[in-house]
Amino acid sequence: MAHLLKGKAVSDKITEKNLERMEELREAGIVATLATIRVGDNPSDISYEKSATKRAHLTGVNVRNFECDADITQDRLLELIDEINHDDSINGVLIFRPLPPHLDDRTICDALAPEKDVDGITSGSLAGVFTRSGVGHPPCTAQACMEMLDFIDYDLTGKKVTVMGRSLVIGKPVAIMTLNKNATVTVLHSKTTKEDFIEAGHNADVIITAMGKDGAIDRKVVGKKQIILDVGISVDEEGRICGDVDFDEVESRAEVITPVPGGVGSVTTAVLMKHVLKAAKRQAQSKGLM
Repeated sequence: MAHLLKGKAVSDKITEKNLERMEELREAGIVATLATIRVGDNPSDISYEKSATKRAHLTGVNVRNFECDADITQDRLLELIDEINHDDSINGVLIFRPLPPHLDDRTICDALAPEKDVDGITSGSLAGVFTRSGVGHPPCTAQACMEMLDFIDYDLTGKKVTVMGRSLVIGKPVAIMTLNKNATVTVLHSKTTKEDFIEAGHNADVIITAMGKDGAIDRKVVGKKQIILDVGISVDEEGRICGDVDFDEVESRAEVITPVPGGVGSVTTAVLMKHVLKAAKRQAQSKGLM
């Protein structure tokens, strides 16, 4: 039976360190503040907003929630982002995505000041992930995967990593981040042939799946004694949150596996707070306050 890698232990460890960072900021008279921007009432956005706010309160981070109508114009949303960019009391910004189709995602993301981008959505932050320049922050969920591997002291050097999904939110950045840890990385996507998909799944030491397809990863796709991080989130026919992995089929074959829910999600919010605190410290240092 696989070792069940739950997110709570990992997020608790990150939060413990975050509390130390928060105390350092407090001693300098700084209140770290996160702004969230939500457009419309998407249930998944509301859920994430609640979990992020809860994690912020546990850490001592102040939160300001900006709720926008689903039909907000692009110009008005850009105005709001500009106002937040120039508000020195706000250190980090989380914009819930995907945005409604009438809004241009890339234009909105790149309007955010890079120094306040704590979820790796701007082109500058993504370039920082690819070039290892240290600019900005990586996407929180991709970083959460790395935190989970670090938690179990897993050395990626020379290991085969198969990433299932190629989005800018998880797939592409986590592929680069594991590559930067000296792994050999294969990225699978919707155009990958079924044969190649199965072969890459069987041959991997680590599988990171982020497709958002309920139960798409079954025992036919995986090998044995693998580390499987399930980042996919979807809702099944009975309204239950589930991941990409058919857990009942795959658990017995894996060495380490994350559950959904209860896996990567809580680590993601802890990473978000880590990024906010780092952004607050950088801002303070730039003003000579620390």
